[in-house]
Amino acid sequence: MFSTSSIIENLNQEEGLEYKKLCRILKLSKKTDKAKLDIALRALEELELIKKNRDNEYFNVKESKHLVAKIRCSSKGYCFAVRENNNEDIYIKENLLNYAWNGDKVLVRIIKEGVRRRSPEGVVDCILERTNQILLAKVEIIKDEVYGIPIDDRILAKIKLPKKDEKYKYISDNKNIVKIEIDLFPIAQNEGIGHVIKELKLNKNEKLDTDFVLSKSNINKIDNFQNPKLTVGNQQQRLDLSKKNSYMFKTWKTENSPILPIFQIDKNKNNTYKLWVHTNTIAEKLDLSNKKFLQMFFDRFESFPLLDKWQNYLSDEIYNATKFNKNDINDAISLCIEINSENEIINWSFHLTKVKCSLLVENQHIEALLKRKSNARITSRILKPIKQYIEDLEKIIEISNEFRKKQLLNGKIELPKSKNNIESLKELLVHNPGEFSKEYFEPLNNNDIQTYLSPLLYEANSIWFKHSSNYGLNNASYISQKLDYINVTEIIKNSELIDSNIELNENGTLSFRKLVELCSDDNKKRILHKILSNVVRDNEVTLISKDNSINDSEKIISPWTLPSFDFANLINQYNVFNMIVNGKRNKNSSGSFINIMEKESWEKVNWSLFNSSNLKIMDLIFNSLIIDKINEYKNKVKQFKSNLISIKQVRKAEKFIGNKYSGLIMSVQSYGFFVEIQELYVEGLVHVSTLNNDWYEYRSRQNLLIGRKSKKSYKIGDVIDIKIIKVDILKYQIDLELV
Repeated sequence: MFSTSSIIENLNQEEGLEYKKLCRILKLSKKTDKAKLDIALRALEELELIKKNRDNEYFNVKESKHLVAKIRCSSKGYCFAVRENNNEDIYIKENLLNYAWNGDKVLVRIIKEGVRRRSPEGVVDCILERTNQILLAKVEIIKDEVYGIPIDDRILAKIKLPKKDEKYKYISDNKNIVKIEIDLFPIAQNEGIGHVIKELKLNKNEKLDTDFVLSKSNINKIDNFQNPKLTVGNQQQRLDLSKKNSYMFKTWKTENSPILPIFQIDKNKNNTYKLWVHTNTIAEKLDLSNKKFLQMFFDRFESFPLLDKWQNYLSDEIYNATKFNKNDINDAISLCIEINSENEIINWSFHLTKVKCSLLVENQHIEALLKRKSNARITSRILKPIKQYIEDLEKIIEISNEFRKKQLLNGKIELPKSKNNIESLKELLVHNPGEFSKEYFEPLNNNDIQTYLSPLLYEANSIWFKHSSNYGLNNASYISQKLDYINVTEIIKNSELIDSNIELNENGTLSFRKLVELCSDDNKKRILHKILSNVVRDNEVTLISKDNSINDSEKIISPWTLPSFDFANLINQYNVFNMIVNGKRNKNSSGSFINIMEKESWEKVNWSLFNSSNLKIMDLIFNSLIIDKINEYKNKVKQFKSNLISIKQVRKAEKFIGNKYSGLIMSVQSYGFFVEIQELYVEGLVHVSTLNNDWYEYRSRQNLLIGRKSKKSYKIGDVIDIKIIKVDILKYQIDLELV
């Protein structure tokens, strides 16, 4: 089904598009669908968003009084239209939402400019795209009519259901939530209409948790894929490295987890090394120049774990055709990084290769390697079977450590994950070396060998950005932010986690990294890590082209090394492959061809790399529409992962209702304080209403609650005794009270 957004996106400002062609693009053949399109086109003309030219062709209006935004509502009924690029949010009164729901993409018109600290006010004139096609709801009977009441209290609507759905009426003991498919969204005086497609009886039924959380995060569970025809790999330009040892460092246990790159290390005569990063060649096997094929990915842009397996954005056929099996010879797209004796990068080059994975390196191996003394004569039981690989593995680990030191010196920081001992979440909590949306790194961890991949892949992704941007190629990139928006002084003042005896630098400030180092107490350090991880903003994928190139290349990476993880990696890898195969090569003054895949080759190139048809393909892949959809999907997956952890923590706490524990106050709010039960690694709320021995007031400057009579206070870092009194599966909430 088309959306208003898809109509506008397919119309060009310069070139008109006739009605029949628009129907073909939107895949509309039924009369009913075309009738809906006619209504949408008339409405868009009324809003002066589109027009017709003399040839009766539709085109976008260049200058519009409308702004594109997303609706964000709170449970208290406050609604804002959130714009991109940190532009000021627009306040929308409930009666001016025009039935837009939380998360919807809309066109907003400002009706009152903002003054002083007040936000501008606006009205929603057009809903471009609905974020909810499926709603989680409770079925209730209101005046003899059957309705679905969304469990998300930010959605300010109820959906009318057919009489037969009365059988799903909500019973609190069963916690029987239903999934409702929307047949008609509310419009004008007409209520929204839908029907129940599935009932989820959540009470003491953990098997339904994943389905529930997926639906709540607006992610479809994908079972069947349309398998595209795979192309044959280019064999003429391949460098055969299959007789060399290559290694895969892996902690993930499920079979269909993303395909990790494999690494090879070669020592040169002049005491330099070549570190090879071999990636599975998915981009080479797919026809990304086909627009219809590209649209296959528009409802899945990333792979993520579903506890017992992964939901892959690629089909099983693609996955199995490109994965690295131990001792099998595979095609790869590879980066060769030349490193000097100080582990500094001095050169690089990209290649098509044939490789073979010689060894799967696991956590037990790295632990034994790090305990091993270099001059030890006796090899441990774990390392004895891999004795011939030890020197290579130690060098790769050494390079990883040195790369991380360099990255930290360049301003990056490390923050550890929150502790969690829930068995079912193990796969989810393994470090993903291909995830760079966080502005901080996870520390290298002997219990998770995949953490040692991140410094290596960060440099490999950074190298591709430097290489491609010097050639003026488009990229899907992450840009590191300055952390100056974080008020370190406020964190210190509010949290009281750092001793007052602090030495500031010559500018009278305290660096972000120094703040983390100064916190010595383990409990306070854990609280500080949580505060910092919450205030540091995530990075989004950004389209970088000639028009918006950024000079500070040290702060930008273009991920391409894990194409089975997400679509951003895949299209960047296609960029690498396309340049190797289709990039034009000319001879230099001495008569030899310039290798455009080597470092600094761009200084010798003064011709266009690609022909017009190749450039057209790259514009098809690298455009703002695809980048926006990637970011939208990534936000959904982020929400899913967070909610899945939360519901499993609630399930764990549910088994211990009534039990007493020692807990650590992690944060304080006006309505109560959040306490971590250290024994269980779960967090719950002590609501201020349960503190009935006194009247407690919240002092925001000191970040504490204090009793008016007793002067008893509760602040961050206090250790207190609590009891679990109640849990709410639907809200992922654990309620505690003081003992």
